Amino acid sequence: MARQLRAEQTRATIITAAADLFDRRGYECTSLSDIVGHAKVTKGALYFHFAAKEDLAHAILELQAKAAHQVVNDVEGRGYSSLESLMRATFAVARIAVDDPVPRAGLRLATADVAVRPPLRHPFTEWLEFATRKFSGAVREADVHAETDVVAVAHSLVCFFVGTRVAGRSLEPVGRLPRRVAEMWHLMVRGLVPVHRRPRYLTLATQLEREIRAG
Repeated sequence: MARQLRAEQTRATIITAAADLFDRRGYECTSLSDIVGHAKVTKGALYFHFAAKEDLAHAILELQAKAAHQVVNDVEGRGYSSLESLMRATFAVARIAVDDPVPRAGLRLATADVAVRPPLRHPFTEWLEFATRKFSGAVREADVHAETDVVAVAHSLVCFFVGTRVAGRSLEPVGRLPRRVAEMWHLMVRGLVPVHRRPRYLTLATQLEREIRAG
């Protein structure tokens, strides 16, 4: 049992070290030797758990997907409106990206040339489906203009969210991400939500940003 626990701890250490390097340097610029040094483990320990760098990347993507699924399940079960659920989900993903290098690296790996192996699905596909479903619900609930092209808006939202992190990675600290998400939502709410419903969602965006910054 003790040996199994040590093995699990070593695996987690390797994943965290790889995630930190993938996020800061990029997947292509990080070698297994870099990860061994950063994790302070032997090459044998790394190869015991991961045969190749691609296996490490896939493990990080799996953990990022698990974290995202937990976020979605949480907001789905709380009775929020469709638009509020979507907003809360994006801020929750921003929170875990700020707090944890593994899902943060998952965001970067999603834009790298890393093959996603079945049954895992590409995070963009899942995020697009979730956003499309929520925007469709928001149209039905009259929180978004009826003529809105929900597929196009969902695509723009995902690209906006991911692009903010990609563009800002070398320009500003990750702690700035909640501010960028709030800015994103202030723009989208003003463009998509009927005037009489905007105050609720503009206030929500500000509130959710403050909660992350306070936490």
